[in-house]
Amino acid sequence: MPPHSLGLLLLVLVTLLWGSTFAVVKVLGELLPPPVLIAWRFLIAGAALLPILVLARPQETSQPSPRRLWQDGLSLGAWLIAGYGTQTVALQTTSANRAAFFTALSVVLVPVWLTFAQRRSLPRALWLALPLAVGGLALLSWEGGALVVGDAWALACAVTYAGFIIALERSASRHEALRFTFAQLLAVTLLAWGWALLATPAQLWPPAAAWGPLLYLGVAATAVTTLFQTVGQRAVSAAEASLIYALEPVMATFFSFLLIGERVGLGGALGGLLVIAATLFSQRAGTEPHPETPTFQLESEEASSPSKAAGEPRVSVFENQRR
Repeated sequence: MPPHSLGLLLLVLVTLLWGSTFAVVKVLGELLPPPVLIAWRFLIAGAALLPILVLARPQETSQPSPRRLWQDGLSLGAWLIAGYGTQTVALQTTSANRAAFFTALSVVLVPVWLTFAQRRSLPRALWLALPLAVGGLALLSWEGGALVVGDAWALACAVTYAGFIIALERSASRHEALRFTFAQLLAVTLLAWGWALLATPAQLWPPAAAWGPLLYLGVAATAVTTLFQTVGQRAVSAAEASLIYALEPVMATFFSFLLIGERVGLGGALGGLLVIAATLFSQRAGTEPHPETPTFQLESEEASSPSKAAGEPRVSVFENQRR
C-alpha cells in the first residue's frame, strides 16, 4: 500500500477510535466515579507507553533539565485532567453524541482565545465560524426541549481543552515529544488518583464489568491512537488531516447509536453539521485540529525534522505551529 494511502487509513482508524470513546466513557460512568475512571485510564495508557519510552533512543538535541520537563508536564497535566474531568462528568447527564459536538468546539475556541489574548482583530473566518457554532450548539442543546447540566460541563470541557492546546504550544518545543507525552500522562495519573482518594476513597477498585472498557480506553484509544497518528501524519498533509479529524463527532454519533442506542433527531443532526462547518472554518483562522491524546515522534530518519517531506506542518498538539 502506498505510504499516503496507508497514512489516510491510519488517521481514519484513529478518528474511529476517538469517536468511540464518548459512548464507552458514558457506559463506564455508570460503573465508576469520574476521578477513578480517569485515574485507571491514564495509568493503563502510561503503562502501555512505558516500553516504547524505554526502548526508544533519545533524540540528540539539547533538552532542558528534567525538573523543567516535569514542571511543564504537571502544568499540562492539570489542563488535561480539567478537560477529561469535565467531559466525564458531562457524560453522566448528557448524551455521548451531544458531548462530542460540544468538545469539538475547542478547535473554534483556540483562535478566539488567542485573538483576545494578543489583542488582535478577529479573523474573517472566525466571524463566520462563531455564529455557526452557536447556532449548532443551540440546536443540539434544545433538541427534545431540555437543556441539561451535562451540556454546561461539555462546554467547560471545550474551554479547558482549548486552554490545554494553547498552554501546550508554549512548552512543547522545549522537550522531546515522547518523554513529554509520558510526563503528561504521569501527571494526569497522579492528579486523578489524588482526586479519587479525596472524593471516593471507598470506590477505587473497578468492578469486573469495567475492566474491558478501561483497557480499551487506555490501550486502544490512547496508546494505539498515539502510534497510528504519528505514523499516519508523516504521509498526510495538514489539510487532509483537518478534514479527517473534523469527522470525530460524526464517528461519536455513529458509535453512540451502535453501542448504546442513542439517536439524533433532525434538529440535532443539523446542529452537528453546523458545528462541523464551524470547526472547518476555524482552520482558516490559523488553528490546528487537535487529537484527543498528544502524539509523539517515532525515532526515524525524519525524527529530527519538525515537518513532513511535503513541507506541511505536523498536525499535532506537540507541534501546534501557526500557519
